[in-house]
Amino acid sequence: MTTTVDLARRFAALHTPAAPLALANAWDVLSARLVEAAGAPAVATTSAGVAWSLGTPDGDALSRDRALDLIARVAGAVSVPVTADIEGGFGADPAGVAETVTGVLEAGAVGINIEDGTRAPADHAERVAAARAAADTAGVPLFINARIDTFLFGLGEEAGRLDETLSRAAACLRAGASGIFVPGVVDPATVTELVKGIDAPLNLLAGPGAPPVAELGSLGVARVSLGSGVASAAYDVVRRAAEELIAGGTYTALDGGLPYGELNTLLKG
Repeated sequence: MTTTVDLARRFAALHTPAAPLALANAWDVLSARLVEAAGAPAVATTSAGVAWSLGTPDGDALSRDRALDLIARVAGAVSVPVTADIEGGFGADPAGVAETVTGVLEAGAVGINIEDGTRAPADHAERVAAARAAADTAGVPLFINARIDTFLFGLGEEAGRLDETLSRAAACLRAGASGIFVPGVVDPATVTELVKGIDAPLNLLAGPGAPPVAELGSLGVARVSLGSGVASAAYDVVRRAAEELIAGGTYTALDGGLPYGELNTLLKG
């Protein structure tokens, strides 16, 4: 029987620039099953997609219990390792983050993303340390992907942004992070400097206009995520179909939809 520890070790081993871990982030059971059926070696949740699907805006607005329930549903529906985006940790302080991580492991996930957002770097590092301590107590080598939002949110002066990112990354690694996630940057020059300065697997956020996964891997990137992009694209179909139906009474936005039977079959058994 595959144990949580086995899944955690398998997931950690997937982080290699030779063949970067490519994650098309899911937000519910069916999207997770589709990702797995496509051949993905792991499933990652998107905090935004999860929050939207549950009627909540992204950004630490979703309750811990609802988030953990969704993580458990996804982890129970697939056979590959699952990593969960837990936003800032679903806790008011590091102790609350530790409670969340304990729940994440009980739900069956073996990795987390935890973001700094506009929090002070020291606060983020303390949250990472609390997550690591909770995982150690549970005896699971949880993959903690510490997200640093300096580039995504344009924090600080542009000239010092790279150094600030590297400083925050080092603090997170000292606190027990397994990898570093730096969304908001894909230009090769900056990516190369990030790879040089971060002694851990580097995760980037990709989408239209970003270099292909293999090219990012050649720069040293170990993990590439689509984040909320897949959920956003799915909701775009909803809007286009509704607008076309209401405005013109036609249905072309539905062209290319997956067959009912294929989707239904993925949820059987």
